[in-house]
Amino acid sequence: MLAGISKALVGLVALEHVYILYLEMFGWTSPRVRRIFGTTPEFAQASRALAANQGLYNGFLAAGLLWSLLHPDAGTGRQLALFFLGCVLLAALFGGLTAKRSILWVQGGPALLALLALLAS
Repeated sequence: MLAGISKALVGLVALEHVYILYLEMFGWTSPRVRRIFGTTPEFAQASRALAANQGLYNGFLAAGLLWSLLHPDAGTGRQLALFFLGCVLLAALFGGLTAKRSILWVQGGPALLALLALLAS
């Protein structure tokens, strides 16, 4: 049962990062995404390439987490999940300390829950 919960949480973290990829790569200059990130139209336009690059990295995190769920060897899948959840946690910590405190909770919170569930399973 716990293994199923941890896999579901890892999947949710992966989906969250696919969503962040979309926001940063494709929606960055839209009014809705500017409101989410608290940016002005001028800043969003000027930082568009940087945001797209950041979105791509979030996509890599999502891909790694999805790989962990789909890997045919459960032990390898677990190691992949541990690694990529650790990467998400470090990125959330860095983002929370340097960019916006809410990153720590919005990205780090779900990743921490997934990591704890995975360790407990």
